[in-house]
Amino acid sequence: MPPMLNRFQTLIFFSFMCLIFQESFAQDPSRKAVFIILDGIPADVLERVNTPNLDKIAAIGGYSRGFTGGKKGGYSETPTISAVGYNSLLTGTWANKHNVWGNGIEEPNYKYWTIFRFLKEARPEAKTAIFSTWLDNRTKLIGEGLAETGRLKLDYHFDGFELDTLSYPHDEDKRYILTIDHLVSYEAAHYLKTSGPDLSWVYLEYTDDIAHRFGDGPEMDRAVQIADEQVGRIWEAIDFRRKNLKEDWLIFITTDHGRTIEDGKDHGGQSDREREIWMVTNAENLNSYFKNGEPAMVDIMPTIARFMNLESPQEQAKELDGVPLIGPISITQADLKETETEIILSWKPMEAQGKVEIWISKENNFKTSGQPDSYVLLGQSEVSSGEYRIQKNEVAGDWAKFVLKGQHNMLNLWKVKE
Repeated sequence: MPPMLNRFQTLIFFSFMCLIFQESFAQDPSRKAVFIILDGIPADVLERVNTPNLDKIAAIGGYSRGFTGGKKGGYSETPTISAVGYNSLLTGTWANKHNVWGNGIEEPNYKYWTIFRFLKEARPEAKTAIFSTWLDNRTKLIGEGLAETGRLKLDYHFDGFELDTLSYPHDEDKRYILTIDHLVSYEAAHYLKTSGPDLSWVYLEYTDDIAHRFGDGPEMDRAVQIADEQVGRIWEAIDFRRKNLKEDWLIFITTDHGRTIEDGKDHGGQSDREREIWMVTNAENLNSYFKNGEPAMVDIMPTIARFMNLESPQEQAKELDGVPLIGPISITQADLKETETEIILSWKPMEAQGKVEIWISKENNFKTSGQPDSYVLLGQSEVSSGEYRIQKNEVAGDWAKFVLKGQHNMLNLWKVKE
């Protein structure tokens, strides 16, 4: 038996073990995420304007054009309107599910959780924050404090200043919104640097207001440059924590919609320019779907969830319309076509080998009550085949819901009456 350690030796041993524990903890940095929405900036405008801060972030990760608005002409077609786009990002679903069709935000379907609720349900101790020019982002879209959202509570909020007309008198040039955006960006930078919440949303509005008034032109270009400066100060705060506290941060910057082709003043329709968005991120493990495809607004939420190692409940995961833009994925771009005798489910393969399982439900309880739907396995197909065919007599009626399950991700489709 080895001799017993004396008090001094015990102290040295304990100190040594503490150092080992600290080193191993440092090698597993906490993962934190922030997403920023810069309202109403078309991709072609962003690409022609000098944006050094966005360029700096994209040089670490990447830049891509993308789309919002759901499937054009299909059941998931979604208006290219601000609050609608925000909620598509927050929930990873299109408007046929989250039920926000305009800026009035009349009856959101909170059964489709936001990324904030996913995080709080999985990790109640996680810290969350929002910095926003628009109060409705917290109170209506996230639904803070509502019974329907499980009394979800954000840990910090900095918003609602557009309602303070004494401090920020409203003017035709929307300078008050610019002032508020500056305030929001400075507070976001300060709070992120000093407190480091796990998940944060920053929303800046001025670019959309300027575009509505002036459309495409020098005024809009300058507004985009200002937005880039605001992003820059937020990125500096994040970069400080990355380098000095060894935290692993993900940032996604995007816009909620494009603008009309004629003069860039309006949006809301389904023209290519109104549907086109863009994404900037520091993510270093972007997959080929981000790099070579056309990522969607709904892809950002599952990307953040994957980065933060959030496992979605199966009934929620089956409803997501987006796929992660980091790490491996199996299938993208699901589609459904019908002939006189067949239903053809198709997808774009993202890997050479593997299987895709095809599940069907004739229910939609989840949308109406939040209860799980019953699914039956129809069969499976090689992922490389890109399709699965079903005889119509196997699927009676006008309604069905399909889940396509690959090794790394799932897609879903609805069969609706045309």
